[in-house]
Amino acid sequence: MTADERQVAAEFAQAVNMTAKELERWLATEESKTVGQKSDGGESTGHESGRKIIELLGAKKSALTEQDYAHMRKVVGYIHRHLAQRPSGDVRETRWRYSLMNWGHDPLK
Repeated sequence: MTADERQVAAEFAQAVNMTAKELERWLATEESKTVGQKSDGGESTGHESGRKIIELLGAKKSALTEQDYAHMRKVVGYIHRHLAQRPSGDVRETRWRYSLMNWGHDPLK
């Protein structure tokens, strides 16, 4: 593992604060399916990313590919950008929170 890959893995581990089981349960809810951009009317980008995150959380570090690290970078970037746009007030049942949860981050944790 290169220094860059170690850095990406560390940032990913810090940004993704949901376990694979928590994320899997979340992605099965109707709320998770109501948010995000859908290019073809099907699954949203974030929901699809969540499924990939579950795979990454269960993968051995030695088995990660260049594409896996690229997705981890994408996840970290999305979470950081989205957190900066936090709305005021109670965010418990907001599209903002639901979108972040699709990407593996629950801001209420």
